[in-house]
Amino acid sequence: MNVNASPEQKRAMLAKLRSLPPEEQGKILSALGPRVSQEMAHDWEFWARPEQIIPEGDWSYWVILAGRGFGKTRTGAETTRVWSRTNRYVNIIGATSDDAKDIMVEGESGILAVCPPDERPYYKKHERKLLWPNGAVTLIFTADEPERLRGKQHMKLWADEMAAWRYPEAWDQAKFGLRLGKRPQAVVTTTPRPTKTLRQLINDEHSFVTKGSTYDNKDNLAENFFTEIITRYEGTRLGRQELNAEMLDDTPGALWRKEILDEHRVPRGEAPTLRRIVVAVDPAVSNEESSDETGIVVAATDEKNHGYVLEDASGRYDPDGWAKRVASMYHKYEADCVVAEKNQGGQMVEHVIRSKLPNARVNLVSASRGKVTRAEPTSAMYEQGRISHVGRFDELEDQMVAFTSDFDRKSQGYSPDRVDALVWAFTELFPQIVKRAKSRGPKRQPKARFF
Repeated sequence: MNVNASPEQKRAMLAKLRSLPPEEQGKILSALGPRVSQEMAHDWEFWARPEQIIPEGDWSYWVILAGRGFGKTRTGAETTRVWSRTNRYVNIIGATSDDAKDIMVEGESGILAVCPPDERPYYKKHERKLLWPNGAVTLIFTADEPERLRGKQHMKLWADEMAAWRYPEAWDQAKFGLRLGKRPQAVVTTTPRPTKTLRQLINDEHSFVTKGSTYDNKDNLAENFFTEIITRYEGTRLGRQELNAEMLDDTPGALWRKEILDEHRVPRGEAPTLRRIVVAVDPAVSNEESSDETGIVVAATDEKNHGYVLEDASGRYDPDGWAKRVASMYHKYEADCVVAEKNQGGQMVEHVIRSKLPNARVNLVSASRGKVTRAEPTSAMYEQGRISHVGRFDELEDQMVAFTSDFDRKSQGYSPDRVDALVWAFTELFPQIVKRAKSRGPKRQPKARFF
């Protein structure tokens, strides 16, 4: 087997190798010897599919829109590796600091894993940088801290999961810094969501767009991934987005529209003095892999009675876990009330909350009407421009723009628990729009505070 062959010849050899029985594959690889086998293991042109190779042409942004398991992380890591050979500053940006570290750098398909020993960079974790053997440097940024990007410069850049970035201004700061070298370029790897920033990037005349789905990489994915995940989500709206990488526009008849959310969005740190802050929770019945999420949303009003969503802390938790998360949000934002739906747990819900917040004001609410009926008044306030999101909350917003009057949990593949928590929050903050539920627990006068 000629490891010095052209990329096309290498891919043809790989296809032939994969067609052989496992024992034959093992014999061929063993016959190559350890040195050649290691070279092959790190030869990206041999293993990559054509759509994973850096495209030719005059482009500034290579936008890879693909589903889960497509190989976006591997492509981003390998591209960073290739660029670092001839560029001194090749930086990376993750959606969060944990994502940058756990996925982009240390992950199974991250930068450290794809590099052979003689090419692997030294990871200075506390300084958030990679030092390459040839002297190149990779600074590690997170989209959760857009201010750290201010003034930083890049020759090349890898931005991962941009559609999940909470603060869109992080991309603006990144672009300002993409100004070193003869041809500054960025590769953007993301599962698509209809965010304003991503739409603009896709339509940019300097962008080269690659599209792909989970199915493109089926040969390299675990069999149970397809039998469990694909079977569960295939054909659903969530599956179309996360597996087929479809850019889903607003659902006809949905109670919320993406353009309304974007129009009234507030950058982090620009919310005015807040008058009331509440933490709303919609507890899940169980805590298994197939269970619903527990919706946890922090919302507030200002002195002019304008509403704000401050944080979406939803997720899959056991009762002790979601109670800790609620308590964390309560203290973080100095909230004056916890609003909790009691339909699934009755008085046990209040008991779980009070185990972490014994002195908090707890307002237990009961879902006596349908989800749509409860949500319509809050939806109307969004249409009137009376509620703003402070930053991005993609999982929450995805549920909002998919929530219709005939929403069917089975066909959609999930329960809109984040939306439920959102509605309970604003039902508490704007009692004039619906009948207010009976409050429980000690009350205290809320104090004005800055956010």
